[in-house]
Amino acid sequence: MGTFGSLSEAQEYFTGDRFATESGMVIRGLGEDYAETAMTLTEHHKNANGGVMGGVIFTLADFAFAVCVNQIHKPTVAQQVSINYLGAPKGKQLFAKAVCRKNGRTSTIVNVDVTDETGRDVAQFTGTGFKL
Repeated sequence: MGTFGSLSEAQEYFTGDRFATESGMVIRGLGEDYAETAMTLTEHHKNANGGVMGGVIFTLADFAFAVCVNQIHKPTVAQQVSINYLGAPKGKQLFAKAVCRKNGRTSTIVNVDVTDETGRDVAQFTGTGFKL
């Protein structure tokens, strides 16, 4: 395993990501070069139009990115990220799977796919992590 010896060790470490965890986001999977996060949507996550706030989707993707890059090298911080919103979630749960595409000497490139429990593609996030 990477810098975290186990899933429970990563979960404990990331309790410090209070915005994500207090918004109901959890780590549900972890490997050498991937991480999975999830959340259940509530009224708290809606925007004025009744849809899911884009920042909620972004935060779930960013949380998966953070877990993934820090599993590879701790500490790593985001240097540049982008997100494309693909469709509104139809279900009540969101999932983000981060996969490392390049693990370089000083940076990592990670793709994150966000889906809902119906399998609908919600967003695609790409991030560059800078290794400290």
